[in-house]
Amino acid sequence: MNTALADPPRHLALPVFNDNFKAAAHHATQDTALLGALDGSIVKRDYARRASLAADLPDANGLRQLAGNIKAHTLDHLDYYLELLENNVIAAGGKVHYAASAQEANALVVAIAQAGNCRLVVKSKSMVSEETELNAALEQAGIEPLETDLGEFILQIDHDHPSHLVMPIIHKRAADVGRVFEKYFKAPFTDDPATLAELARVYLRKRFNEADMGISGVNFAIAETGSIVLCTNEGNGRMCTSRPRVHVALMGMEKLIPSLADLPVFLKLLARSATGQPLTQYNNIVTGPRRPGELDGPDEFHLIIMDNGRSHILASDYRDTLRCIRCGACLNACPIYRKVGGHTYGSVYPGPIGALITPLFNTLEMHKDLPQATSLCGACYEACPVKINIPEMLIHMKGDLVRTGITSRWEKMIFWLWSFSLRYPITYRMGQKMQQFMMRRAPSRDGWISHIPGPAAGWTAARDFPRPGKSDFRALWKQHQQQKARAGADRD
Repeated sequence: MNTALADPPRHLALPVFNDNFKAAAHHATQDTALLGALDGSIVKRDYARRASLAADLPDANGLRQLAGNIKAHTLDHLDYYLELLENNVIAAGGKVHYAASAQEANALVVAIAQAGNCRLVVKSKSMVSEETELNAALEQAGIEPLETDLGEFILQIDHDHPSHLVMPIIHKRAADVGRVFEKYFKAPFTDDPATLAELARVYLRKRFNEADMGISGVNFAIAETGSIVLCTNEGNGRMCTSRPRVHVALMGMEKLIPSLADLPVFLKLLARSATGQPLTQYNNIVTGPRRPGELDGPDEFHLIIMDNGRSHILASDYRDTLRCIRCGACLNACPIYRKVGGHTYGSVYPGPIGALITPLFNTLEMHKDLPQATSLCGACYEACPVKINIPEMLIHMKGDLVRTGITSRWEKMIFWLWSFSLRYPITYRMGQKMQQFMMRRAPSRDGWISHIPGPAAGWTAARDFPRPGKSDFRALWKQHQQQKARAGADRD
């Protein structure tokens, strides 16, 4: 049996916003404002632009394979590279801390802040801090956290959470942001993006100068040099890591790459996959605290390496999910994500990759609907820059639903009958005839059936079903063959 399912973590690794994907998805598909925001977003545009930019690379598919191989090699030797990273961070003047869980990671950050008498923390975008719910832990300790990524800042003051790995406010329109800023800044309403961005910029600039601590995520950690790499499209990442006197970098333990020579492989793929750019605007390599003679940088640098269920996944059949570089390409490609958005997935990791890792982190029983949230079209695999075979693993996880007894007996019986009918020509023909008989007698209008009863009702909940013709393909083919045979006989 799969290790990740047989021995679930003792505590939930991810915060849960909802645990019923079907109900949330039904609500999302009725939300015209959400659908308008998703349709008008840059998700589809970025996906199309990614394909055109891939043509600029001499061998885009080969580069993806190389990136996947590098990540697979690192995971296979993770203990060695973690030790190498730790030694080199310490050699550069930094400190390394290990956290087994989200709670331990938060406790470490709070302890570092309290030891340095830090009262205001400015944060660069970090999915790991969303995973640990770090802001709540800091507030509980009397420390003010401030998100400085524009999207994350909007979510923070609106008491919302991200719906995309890279574009956290993809579910909001400019008018939504205008109403949030009107309330928070007590300013006249506007939906002009430039005016809204300027309001945030002026406010955040002052807070950067007041901050005692900066917290960042880690896009990549380079074991060979003890460096962390931050890739952003806003200058806030540099401000968070250079202005405050204490810098804490929070990373999942899978973010490692072996050497500096490996970094260009991922930089070429990350921005192209995430936002359809050749390169992110700001790419920072940070190695330790400020050295004598340097004009900026922190007095202290702390790297927190968090497990929080990752070693559990590493020992399972799903270890390839740890290759993920959080580019969001699979979300942009997914026809389901495009229709229901990120909040329906119930945790901080939405989309196809979230449909895999959320059950792995929090148990399959809690998120049993997520493996079903797929069309198995393969678009996510084609988009993934490190070649994670998401469709194959989703199929395997569907099997886990059956193997662990989560799938209901009724559903098992339906699929057993379906598979039995497809196994033999005679049962297939009988099933086809029965379906044709029943469907042709169902009420229809202009050749379309608007309601199918029973287990198939879901097909007509949002679309009509075409009424079957009087003759099926087999009958038409047989008729065609007979006509050919008669024509041949006439020629003879």
